[in-house]
Amino acid sequence: MSLFRTKSVEDSIRDTEAESPEHRLRRELSAADLTVFGIGVIIGTGIFVLTGQVAKDKAGPAVALSFILAAIVCGLAALCYAEFSSTVPVAGSAYTYSYATLGELPAWIIGWDLILELALAAAVVAVGWSGYAASLLDSWGWTIPADWANPPGEAGGILNVPAILLVLAVTAVLVAGVKISSRVNALIVAVKLFVVLLVIVAGMFYVKADNYTPFIPPSQSTPNVEGGKAPLIQVLFGITPVSFGWLGVFAAIAVVFFAYIGFDIVATAAEEARRPQRDLPIGLIGSLVITAVLYALVSLVVVGMQNYTRLSDAAPLADAFKAVGSPGFATVISIGAVAGLTTVVLILLLGQSRVFFAMSRDGLLPEWLSAVHPRFGTPYRSTILMGVIAAVLAGFIPLAALAELVNIGTLFAFLVVSIAVVVLRRTRPDLHRGFRAPLVPVVPALAVLGCLFIMVNLPVETWIRFLVWLGVGFVVYFFYGRRHSHLDTAAKMGEGPVIGPKDPVA
Repeated sequence: MSLFRTKSVEDSIRDTEAESPEHRLRRELSAADLTVFGIGVIIGTGIFVLTGQVAKDKAGPAVALSFILAAIVCGLAALCYAEFSSTVPVAGSAYTYSYATLGELPAWIIGWDLILELALAAAVVAVGWSGYAASLLDSWGWTIPADWANPPGEAGGILNVPAILLVLAVTAVLVAGVKISSRVNALIVAVKLFVVLLVIVAGMFYVKADNYTPFIPPSQSTPNVEGGKAPLIQVLFGITPVSFGWLGVFAAIAVVFFAYIGFDIVATAAEEARRPQRDLPIGLIGSLVITAVLYALVSLVVVGMQNYTRLSDAAPLADAFKAVGSPGFATVISIGAVAGLTTVVLILLLGQSRVFFAMSRDGLLPEWLSAVHPRFGTPYRSTILMGVIAAVLAGFIPLAALAELVNIGTLFAFLVVSIAVVVLRRTRPDLHRGFRAPLVPVVPALAVLGCLFIMVNLPVETWIRFLVWLGVGFVVYFFYGRRHSHLDTAAKMGEGPVIGPKDPVA
């Protein structure tokens, strides 16, 4: 049963109030900062890249429905995250929540899952940023040689230098301080919002009603769903894998879900919020609502400007304006994409370092990773480590095909958090909750079902990769994490588990 020993909420909160400043994060973020963080990471790849790819390959003009349905599932999970983050305002997000409710092994698996999700997502977005940056510089007459703008084996590349430089620069900003990071992010988010609103307002003048017909194209078999690329649900039920139609819309949800993964990053910064019980629910739900509305409007405008079969895979928004004879707008959008994807990488790495920080502080990873910089107040060692890993991935490995792996990891975390909310309501009804998810257990149950539905619409090969990663995680836990866990150390010293609260919960 030691595999399912829990770390009490009181102990988790007590860690944030440690007398030793080298293991304590500074509370410097307001509700506005957290909302901007959420918007900053959500508005990026989803709007600037995925809109065109998913409309062209899976859903047609109905891609807007896929964005809306994905947002509904995220909204249900966001209500669960909001309750947890206001109850347990500690770094680590889903990892910390699982440790307090389901036990150490489930918490480890979630933490291991988040490591994959955030590091890989940061690398994927950095590669996308590199493509936009190279295209923009080329339009200004500055051409980056293909050898140094692509990873090995892709377009004759040797090393993706722009992607590496971006990740390292963002890592330096994060080490310098979370408040500085939030200010940089706020400035770039303002640019992104301007560009997104420009697309919506200016694009409406170029919309043609004929481009919306048929809104849901008829189902057809395509190379995009052959072999291991086929959605799991279609394979399980013996359905011939198809794109478009309602099955295509559902499969598209599993892809565009990547566009929303950022909102849970807000929860990883819980320990740095000034008033977590109030600010975290605002940041989580506010950023999701704002971006969901913008995503739906942008996708409707873009498929109305240009027939979905002719949308660009790499830069659908900019190329749609080029197609209607407005290259000036296209340039502005490309600038916004470069700025937008910068903040996505920044916030993903911020969340990644906080998960590492929480796990190492509990002893499940080497404890030296939880040291906080004496001047900047940031977990600089874990930030630098993950920044270097993400830079290497972005520079040497073509990761576009692995974006779906990010989605399955996120969905798994959402599913576990939704279950954990119900568990904590039963086991610790005495805890003060700054925000309470409505209609429990109905809302968490709907969130679980929604996550499972999207997960089974992901390709078979994505499930295989995910299960392999979890298998590696089990090995690492049993050979290192379990033996070095602080809870295990306390049990061996005869202190035993904490039963009931030691101190009142803030």
